[in-house]
Amino acid sequence: MPLDQSVGPAGTFPGFSGPHAPHDSDLYKCVHCGFCLQACPTYLETGLESESPRGRIALMKAVNEGRLEMSPAVIGHWDLCLQCRACELACPSGVEYGKLMEATRAQVEQHTSRPFTERAARSVGYNTLLPSPVKLRMAGQALKFYKKSGMRTIARGTGLLKLLPGDAELADNYLPELSKKFFIASGQIHPAQGVRKAKVAMLAGCVMALTHAETLEATVRVLNRNGIEVHVTGGQGCCGSLNIHSGEPDSAIKMAKKNIDSFLSVNPDAIVSASAGCGAAMKDYDELLADEPEYADKAKQVAELTRDIHELLVDYEFRAPTAPLNVTVTYQDACHLANVQRITVAPRTILNSIPGLKLIELGEPEICCGSAGTYSLTQREMSARLGKRKAKNILDTGAEIVATGNPGCAMQLDFALTQVADEDGSERTTRVRYVVDLLDEAYALE
Repeated sequence: MPLDQSVGPAGTFPGFSGPHAPHDSDLYKCVHCGFCLQACPTYLETGLESESPRGRIALMKAVNEGRLEMSPAVIGHWDLCLQCRACELACPSGVEYGKLMEATRAQVEQHTSRPFTERAARSVGYNTLLPSPVKLRMAGQALKFYKKSGMRTIARGTGLLKLLPGDAELADNYLPELSKKFFIASGQIHPAQGVRKAKVAMLAGCVMALTHAETLEATVRVLNRNGIEVHVTGGQGCCGSLNIHSGEPDSAIKMAKKNIDSFLSVNPDAIVSASAGCGAAMKDYDELLADEPEYADKAKQVAELTRDIHELLVDYEFRAPTAPLNVTVTYQDACHLANVQRITVAPRTILNSIPGLKLIELGEPEICCGSAGTYSLTQREMSARLGKRKAKNILDTGAEIVATGNPGCAMQLDFALTQVADEDGSERTTRVRYVVDLLDEAYALE
């Protein structure tokens, strides 16, 4: 990844610059106390200072001050960060590490040139597919065809995957299962049952609409049962979180504007997300669009209206189901729900409201599962290590079901549990569900 020499003399770097540069007030807030070390998954796995929040901030400072070149080695340490933001809970100085890492990755994209295959993949993913729900669904249909037509069997059997650039074979193994019918936002209105408590706009999202459409449908049913009218507004799309985390803020801003216009068009009492990562991103729209005069106030309004599904249900005093689900469940805290939105009680409140359901707490709940958006594709080795760690903690509970609240986590847990079972030569018995799926299932039994 050669340095773009237009930014300064060879071997030097003039410091972070541009509209998305880290602010000095954030960059120099860290006092290097080390409380973040034991909260950081990559530090716990490697024991390396450079793979800790403190170490990565030290690298940011050195690059910003021109003492260190933004080299592939330096960028590699930043790339290995999950952005799980567990360090923010541990930090006594209030360092907003997530903002720092997002801004730093934007600097990487501004000042360096990645290899051609990586640039092409980023262009297709972040700037072609994610901004367009139609193109994303077309890609999803193509993926379905690849898996069902026999093409996948041929590609694996002939060794073709080994000849393709990148780690195509590993990527093929990690292909997610797609929903039979995708969830499409086209202006649908789902009326509340009984007395209407509220009117909400609901995010359909991007990946979740393809991989967990059934959960989005369950979310609508649960909200309706609790007196909430749901508008799946047309014109919305990806929340932009994947772009934000990957150093693509300009495209994320465009996505945010579309969603803001879409959601506010129905004057909702709240905006609900069934995805932890998406909800966290929308709650930060005010910061993302702070320098956009026409959208700054509207972005702040959306940020204030946005609620995670668990949070919203508890806020509106959801009705506890009466029919029992006689299952043992453990709950996995999605990082962007627990660490960013600081929501840990609401999902457990919902689970504990279901008769017959036994909730078993998970060991090491604060450790990221390794999904982290596109991290599971770009940093497969570390992602797999963390996935296995999480899977083993899940299996230690003996629970029949692991519940979560984020699509990336759900896919990562599904893959990791299968992988651990295959390696042990055992039969996998633990299923992955969303909390809202279990609530919907209990309601359906009444």
